Amino acid sequence: MLTWYYDPLPTNCVPAEFCAGSGGAGYPRWCRTPRGDIGYHNLSIFLGSCTYSCLFCQNFSFRELTVGGKPTMTAAELAEKANESVGCACYFGGDPASQMPFVISSAKIMHETAQREKRIFRVCLETNLSMNLPSLKQFGELSLDSGGGIKADLKCWSSEILYALSGVEHRTAYDNFRWLGKHHHERPEVPFARASTLLVPGYVDDKEILALASFIADLDPTIPYSLLAFHPLYHMDDMPYTKREDAERFVKICKQEGLERVRIGNPWLLC
Repeated sequence: MLTWYYDPLPTNCVPAEFCAGSGGAGYPRWCRTPRGDIGYHNLSIFLGSCTYSCLFCQNFSFRELTVGGKPTMTAAELAEKANESVGCACYFGGDPASQMPFVISSAKIMHETAQREKRIFRVCLETNLSMNLPSLKQFGELSLDSGGGIKADLKCWSSEILYALSGVEHRTAYDNFRWLGKHHHERPEVPFARASTLLVPGYVDDKEILALASFIADLDPTIPYSLLAFHPLYHMDDMPYTKREDAERFVKICKQEGLERVRIGNPWLLC
């Protein structure tokens, strides 16, 4: 279950300034100009299912697809959308972790087609990283080989807060992120592992950011980390926006822990 659309490059994906398609990383091997794939498109693939049940969900419209069970496509049908005007494909949602066999199959077709045609084409993933490790490895190989990346949405560090916010108790995402971190150095010109955290007021505080930043920095301090301002939605629509002073303090904490690529991803939402 999915919907898709063409998004002009450069686009506003969370790690845009660190990627090839929107930021020009890895030029000329992984993108067409020093400023990215200007004039091309990202094939944005919105999966209509998820493995978490976040109270603050920023894309809760995916549930309409889940309930309706449509629209659906085969892997081959989706791959046909990756024409010569497309420089990359990004799976998000919902969450791709809920449909990994389809994600892997369609991404593989796109990647192999681009290789035959000798054109640049990257495959990326934005995910809560809750898939099983074999699936992550399969997609990870495609992403590494194509110049793409995997952005992990690390909700928080505390298991108790994770359960309260997202309804899950397992630590799969953090175990999987360790695997990403181990392979991050294999293609340093375009960051492979990427991370983000939504700054939910009252829940994601200094202690949570300190623990997350330390975790990421211990794996590889060059991993890009985006802190995202909270927008009140879904079951948390009565919550306040993230304060600018809090976000700026969190950036300092991350840098003090050794992270080299920290940014506020959507500063216009700060209050």
